[in-house]
Order: sequence, then C-alpha cells, then structure tokens
Amino acid sequence: MLQTGKIIETEIIDLNHTAQGVAKIDNFVVFVQGAVTGDVVRAEITEAKKNYAVGKLIKIIKPSDLRINPPCTYYEQCGGCQLMHMSYEGQLKYKKDRVINELKRAGTNFDELMINDTMSMEDPFRYRNKTAFSVTEKNKQIHIGPYEQGTYNTVDIEGCLIQSSEADDIIKIFKNLMIKYNIKSYDKKTGKGTVRNIVIRNSRINDLMLIIVTASEDFLHKDLIVKELISNIPNIKTIVQNINSKNTNLVMGNKNITLYGEGTINDTIDDLVFTISPETFFQINPVQTEKLYKTSIEYADISKDDVCFDIYCGIGTISLMAAKQARKVYGVEIVEQSIINARENAKNNDINNVEFFAGKAEQIVPKLYKQSIKADIVIVDPPRKGCEKEVIDTIINMAPKKVVYVSCNPSTLARDVKLLESGGFRLQKIQPVDQFPWTEHVECVILMQNCGIEGKK
Repeated sequence: MLQTGKIIETEIIDLNHTAQGVAKIDNFVVFVQGAVTGDVVRAEITEAKKNYAVGKLIKIIKPSDLRINPPCTYYEQCGGCQLMHMSYEGQLKYKKDRVINELKRAGTNFDELMINDTMSMEDPFRYRNKTAFSVTEKNKQIHIGPYEQGTYNTVDIEGCLIQSSEADDIIKIFKNLMIKYNIKSYDKKTGKGTVRNIVIRNSRINDLMLIIVTASEDFLHKDLIVKELISNIPNIKTIVQNINSKNTNLVMGNKNITLYGEGTINDTIDDLVFTISPETFFQINPVQTEKLYKTSIEYADISKDDVCFDIYCGIGTISLMAAKQARKVYGVEIVEQSIINARENAKNNDINNVEFFAGKAEQIVPKLYKQSIKADIVIVDPPRKGCEKEVIDTIINMAPKKVVYVSCNPSTLARDVKLLESGGFRLQKIQPVDQFPWTEHVECVILMQNCGIEGKK
C-alpha cells in the first residue's frame, strides 16, 4: 500500500468516471487529477485508502498524444470543465468508453457493435444556454463566477468560453453596477448582504433572461440597475429577481419577482416553440439537444395509432415532438411550473393530443396504469439518479413495445437497463451524445425492445 507523501512516477492508462487519470502501481490503483490517458507523470500521494490512492499531479514527464493546452484562462481554477486539457477527439472516445464500461459493469446483455460513436459538435464552444454564477466579495472586491474545483470558493471571471458572449457582457456590466450602487454580495457566515447568484439563460437567437438571486426581497436601487442593464444589453428580454433566503448551496429559491419583461423567454427545437421560465428544465445545449431528441424520436419509431408516455417530460419538449406522430401522448413531470409551461407550449404549437400531469413519476405513472391507461411506447428522460423502482416496475408490468431511455448518467442508465432486461426488454441501439463538451458528462439515447415476455398482471 502506498503512503501519503510518497512521490511516484507512472503512466496513466485510463480515465475514471470523473475524468481523473488512472494509474496502477504494482496493481494498486492511483487516481491523478489533471492527467490524460497516455501521460507519464510524477505525482505525490495525498490520500491513501485500502483499495486505492489519490495523487496530486506534480509534473508531466512525457505528455500524451491526447494532451492539449487548455483554451480557457480560468481552467486550472474553475470546476465547470474537467477535460480542457484533452483533445476533443479523445473526449468523444472517452465518453463512448464510459457508456460501454458502465453497461459491462452492470452485467447488461449487449454487444459493443450496438453502440455508435459519440455524436459530436462541429464547434464545441459557446454552447450553453444557461449558466449560474455565484456572487461574493473578497478583499473588498466583487467576484462573479463559477466555483473552484471541489470547493465553494468563487473564481472571478470576465467570461466563459462555453457560454454566449452576451452572457460575458452581463457579468462585466452587472459587476460594475453592483460597485456603482454599492450593492453587497450575500455572506452566508454573517447573513448580511443582498446578491447571492446570477443565472443567465439565452435562446438560440440570443434573447436573454437574467435572474438575480437575492437573500431577501429587499434590493436597493433595483429599478436603476434594471434600467442600465437593458440600456447596455438590448438582447435582455426579461429580468427576474429570485428570492433564496435559506442557508443552502442551492442556487435558486422558490419565489420569483419579474422586474422587467414577461418573466419568460421562448426557444425552439426543430419547428416547435417552447416557453422557458426561470426554474424550468430545458437542455442547455440547443445544437446537440436537437440531435438528442431527434434520435429519441427516430428510435421510438412512433406510428399514428401509438400511445406514448413521456416520463420526466419537463416543459414537454419530447412530448410535443412525439405527439406529431402519435395518437396520444401523456407527459409526467414533478415541477409544477414546467407542466404549466408544457400545457402552454402544446397550445402555442397547436398540438391537442397531449395530456400533462404534475407530480412524482413514481406516483403518477402507476396511477395511470391502474386506470388502464397504457403506453405502446415509453420515453424516459430522468434526472441523474435515474428512474425510481416504481417507474421501472410499472413499465415492466405495462409491457410496451419499446422503451427509449434518454440518460445523463451512464451509471444509473446501466442499472435501469439491467432492471428492464429482467422484465423482458433487450437493448437494441445505443447512441452517446456529447451534450457537454470539455466536461466528463455524456448524454445517451438507448432503444430497448420488448422481446415478448408479458408483464405482471
């Protein structure tokens, strides 16, 4: 076993699920942050456990062919991206391998020929349509930016290469306005101050929403700040004050006050228009989202007689795309505001064969099934924790023809695939999608076919 403080020289043979380099010293695993597969590195052991150790990168003795110079000035500090020191082609392979490894680890029944190469972006920069930054004060200076890697310390930035240039402008102007009007950032230790975070959302045509998260409704000079913001950045269509009074690391609270505009912006996917509120979920990479959802609909292969369930439907994006082909679509989502938006989106897009339900999927889906509402095709797009057991059990009992699973976490995807296999479904197609370039995250669309095993009655 390696001891803390020991200096090692080793070759990195792989990356783990958090993009740490993986090395082996006499078959003992060492994880090294900032290393790339193929690097030969010198590292200091900072943590020694029974089954593994963690090393701090000291020097790259021989760089990997996959290593590049990070294009971002803040990369070494910022916790937003994990792979800016790795070539884009290397990232795409890493993400495909992550999906393969998780499916193997879970013991699923699949052939590697089923999995396509990761769907890439032509230009993997400036893709985010939503960014959230903390606002703090250090040495009497306002800092606005993401957190440092593994901490809640704010990295003061002037811009971010994966968000829009207009969002960069907002950061600079808002910081200057806080200084001009002597607006204090919120201090969690003292409970004093006003601004906690800012959240910027933008549409494909760069209509902007600015959400200013404050610790209370008290916000001095807000009318003057709003006036100057919209004067300096004409693309701002709405400004919302969000109240987060809790001592928490959550970015936003539950109360919104619209300071300017309608409190929403519109965005498009394919030929559909969607209304976005401050708290509603909408995929953050519009270019890749269109590919992701079109692949989902292609895999579903919906006919005009099919009934579809869209579970974890958000504001109804996949639901409405499916409804253009299906007889009927039922959407389920826990966030009530998202369901309000989903119903508005259906109306605005003149789609009448959808019905949306607000509530927990593990309660609503079994309830619909008990009411003899069954799906021919089920589409699920769950959060990182995956599907609840009650949802999986109900899908198995319902025995639809197909399940299309959209995943943002290969680990929980693999777990749920294994459960669905036990109910008679078999993997047919797997498509990783690079939804988040320069990070370890990978989205995935899979198709599972019902192979004739009847569900429980």
